Amino acid sequence: AQVLVESGGGSVQAGGSLRLSCAASGLTLRYASLAWFRQAPGKEREGVAAIDSDGSIRYADSVKGRFTISKDNAKNTLYLQMNSLKPEDTAMYYCAARPSWEFGLWRGYVPVEADFGDWGQGTQVTVSS
Repeated sequence: AQVLVESGGGSVQAGGSLRLSCAASGLTLRYASLAWFRQAPGKEREGVAAIDSDGSIRYADSVKGRFTISKDNAKNTLYLQMNSLKPEDTAMYYCAARPSWEFGLWRGYVPVEADFGDWGQGTQVTVSS
């Protein structure tokens, strides 16, 4: 079975930082296209960052310059470093995986929930003002 397990969520004040991790088993992240999504209460799940097997990376405009997606292939783990957190970043955060895109991530790419088949259970991030 392919399993993704997120960790690292928590409660921080605005301006603070958190680092989310997503450990994979039964799935080799090196060859996958990976993404972080978030879902706030009453809102749709939205993609915030993605990284493909060729190393291409894309961010949603709302997190550019503040969030950094990365992965450690040796540890088979995906990360999301979140700096300068804002109250509007409060959400459940999920990691997701899918087969790599043939030519990597294109300009303007934003991860879409329907494109991903493997999901973690989520980790809560709460940012207070």
